[in-house]
Amino acid sequence: MSVELIQPAVNGTLNVLRSCIKVPSIKRVVLTSSVAAVFSNRNAKSSDVVIDESWYSDPTFCKEIEQWYFLSKTLAEEAAWKFAEQYGIDLVVMNPGLVIGPCLQPTLNLSFTIFLDFITKGKCSCSIEGGCVLVDIRDVADAHVLAFENASAEGRYCLVAKTMTFFETSNILRHLYPSLDLVKRLGDNQPTVKCFQVSKEKAKSLGINFIPMDQSFKDTVEVLKEKNLLV
Repeated sequence: MSVELIQPAVNGTLNVLRSCIKVPSIKRVVLTSSVAAVFSNRNAKSSDVVIDESWYSDPTFCKEIEQWYFLSKTLAEEAAWKFAEQYGIDLVVMNPGLVIGPCLQPTLNLSFTIFLDFITKGKCSCSIEGGCVLVDIRDVADAHVLAFENASAEGRYCLVAKTMTFFETSNILRHLYPSLDLVKRLGDNQPTVKCFQVSKEKAKSLGINFIPMDQSFKDTVEVLKEKNLLV
């Protein structure tokens, strides 16, 4: 699993950047990374911790907990920054959380598959201890455009509308869609460890006003129902 995820992530990122340096008209590259390249280390352990763009995931820790997706995103972003520095690329990196919201493509991507599993099976295969970090796809798209258009944009941008426990997430879904009966699948107990918080300050400096999670949940569920994946 580690090889299947890591090599394509790193090589794919570098291949795009190699193509970019061949085109003189390209002045800036906005790269989609993940908040998984930010938070995965031993210090992110409680709700008192506020993570921002200065944080980096620890590859050794990712290996210890066997989070190969987190590791792949960490190593891919690390390789991108090294390449950008070597070749003088004006690189800006977006680090979104688990992306939900309206889905335009005919098939489900990883984020939507994870969300569907959460609703139907009561489990989340790409989560953090204590919950999950969430963002709407519309905010992610806007952030990419704003980072491209704004000459002062630089460095990394964490894109997380809210960090939520599974209990909080299921409560919102139960309120919006009682028929899902998600709380029964997950159980009613609060998690013993609440997850960290993610700073919105830098993302808001781009002009992002995050869409409320209840709206994102509703739009996501409606898409899944339209695709006959939820009844």
